[in-house]
Formats: sequence, C-alpha cells, structure tokens
Amino acid sequence: MSINDHFEELFAPLGGVTVRRMFGGRGIFREGLMFALAHDDTLYLKVDEETRAAFEAEDSEPFAPMMGGRTTEMGYWRLPERLYDAPEAFVEWAQTAFEVAVRADGAKPRSKRKRRP
Repeated sequence: MSINDHFEELFAPLGGVTVRRMFGGRGIFREGLMFALAHDDTLYLKVDEETRAAFEAEDSEPFAPMMGGRTTEMGYWRLPERLYDAPEAFVEWAQTAFEVAVRADGAKPRSKRKRRP
C-alpha cells in the first residue's frame, strides 16, 4: 500500500478525499481545499482561531517549517496521537479541519475562492 493509499483510507469516511505530493510532503484535499498535510510521517490538520484551543489542550504543536531562514507557522497543527486509535473522533477532527478550510476559502475574494457557494 502506498502512503497516498494509506491517507486516502484513513480519511475515507469523509468521502472525496485526495492526496497530492507537495512541498516535500503530502497535501490532503477535499472539494479542492487542502485541510490536512503530512510531513515527515506526521499528520497535521488545518486550524483557525475557533479550533486552535482544542489542539493546544491536547499538547499539539503547529507545523512550522523553516522558510527563508526563519520559522513560519502555516495554520496546521499536529494531529493528537490518541486520534489514530479512535476512528470516530478522528473523523470529527478531520471534518472540523475541512470546515476550517471552507471558512478560510469563504473569507477570500470571490475571484480567488476554490469553492463557489
């Protein structure tokens, strides 16, 4: 099984999830929106001000690669380890991350949106 197949299987309950190589890792998309990423065998979900506290409460950390000589936080936080063994909770967190991506897309000017309401 390829790594893409593994992630597609993990996210299958959400439906319509695709995985693409990008930036030395993998982007995880649904309806054209990236809502998760995998880098160095670590899975990260998209967060915003509404969802960050849940990740902080789980002692999660942000995805913050070095870019241009400095660390840059990208709006994705490490998936709490316990969720790998809790499929129903995993799906809830993944769905919430997708909703974050939808909100972020909706905040963009209409000409730059991936989804059209």
